Amino acid sequence: MFMTISTTGTPERPATDLGFLLHKHPDKAQTFSTSHGTAHVFYPEASPERCTAALLLEVDPVALVRRGKGKGRGGAPDAALASYVNDRPYAASSLMSVAMTTVFKSALRGDCRAMPDRAAAPLPLRVEVPALPARGGAELVAKLFGPLGWARVEAEPVPLDERFPEWGDSRYVRLVLEGELRLSDALRQLYVLLPVLDDAKHYWVAPDEVDKLLRAGEGWLAAHPEHRLITSRYLSRRWGLTRQAEQALELVRLAESDDLDVESVDNAVDETTDTPERPVPLAHQRREAILAALHGAGAARVLDLGCGQGQLVQALLKDVRFTEILGVDVSMRALTIAARRLRLERMGERQSRRVALLQGSLTYTDKRLRGYDAAVLSEVVEHLDLPRLPALEYAVFGSARPRTVLVTTPNVEYNVRWETLPAGHVRHGDHRFEWTRAEFGDWAEGVADRYGYTVAFTPVGPDDPEVGPPTQMAVFTLAESGAESGAASDNGKNRNTNEREKEAKAA
Repeated sequence: MFMTISTTGTPERPATDLGFLLHKHPDKAQTFSTSHGTAHVFYPEASPERCTAALLLEVDPVALVRRGKGKGRGGAPDAALASYVNDRPYAASSLMSVAMTTVFKSALRGDCRAMPDRAAAPLPLRVEVPALPARGGAELVAKLFGPLGWARVEAEPVPLDERFPEWGDSRYVRLVLEGELRLSDALRQLYVLLPVLDDAKHYWVAPDEVDKLLRAGEGWLAAHPEHRLITSRYLSRRWGLTRQAEQALELVRLAESDDLDVESVDNAVDETTDTPERPVPLAHQRREAILAALHGAGAARVLDLGCGQGQLVQALLKDVRFTEILGVDVSMRALTIAARRLRLERMGERQSRRVALLQGSLTYTDKRLRGYDAAVLSEVVEHLDLPRLPALEYAVFGSARPRTVLVTTPNVEYNVRWETLPAGHVRHGDHRFEWTRAEFGDWAEGVADRYGYTVAFTPVGPDDPEVGPPTQMAVFTLAESGAESGAASDNGKNRNTNEREKEAKAA
């Protein structure tokens, strides 16, 4: 099993810098033990103009059988023979990926204390793998490596037997990649895609493989057009793990689309503990006010947009008047906790038909959210940056367009009544803003006017005569006049479409 990595250089930046980046001296041949054989690293050529590092992996078939997932399987003589007579010692596969993590561990991370600038910069690279199993042929090789920045992707099919061309080609190709990439990026791509092309792994795929895939795929996998195939094959088609990886990648895509960190997007859950909401009495009063407003509107099918850990969904589920409940949140951690809180896996069939949880961003339109009687945005809007509010407005009021929309948000005027809250501070570290009653009223009336709704306001919690209630709620109701409503919707749609186009150009 063989692979070479080559680069070119100049007298000022010699190609032998590759030895520093790989942490392997060009003048030495080094040997490393792996769980299934021996890996050798040596340099067939090393000059200032051109340097090539070679990784040769000698696989021990006996160790592979004894330690592999096939141990003890197969009673037939041909099955036993196949454990020892196969392509593993010769064709690059997951065995090569494991050897890379053993031999080039620091290079995979992009660590190089001696030359940090060189490690962070693209290099002219040429990677060659003489024998690569490719289930899907040269076409799939091009689909996998083509979008990753390589200027040349060549996958030359290997014939079954050159003496008998009529037999056709084998499933193996000779892979050549050329382009300017960071060495760490190239190695991480190979680490993932070698077993993907082979469509097999020599070891049992455990849950920690999801973390390995996400680490190695950071910066390129989420946006790859073939990410679903890559994820499925890398995780040996274990659907539970594949679904977990896809959910994590979806969160990365949502964060990148808004130019945010994943941590700042996935912030609905306290990192330290799953604690009840504080203060509990106000949280309870807020849910009671929402339930009362939904009853008054006669809603049966309800969206909980930004459902968090599922407290409101749980309260809705206890009331048989709500026949369909959909909780939506961008945070998979929050949805996982919500599913555990609701005991979805143990729920009876009749009850489970009433409730579902969905990952999604509230600033993007989603056809699945249309047709509901009511939507609830409970303590959600203040978590968005103000420039993102027009996108949320259109997604909820312009696209989903339920008959009733309930929005609750803190009343910043009431903050002076919280003895433990320092002056000038917001109630939650992730709040981008907190509105006064006048500011909330202006916003709500503007939204209602643009999208053909009427709006009324309800206090939640003790209504202080000086500073008002701790929480303020707006109840939006779709106007009955179809022409007026349609015109307002169109105006809102055009206005918010322009807003989103400006944001996209700015991004």
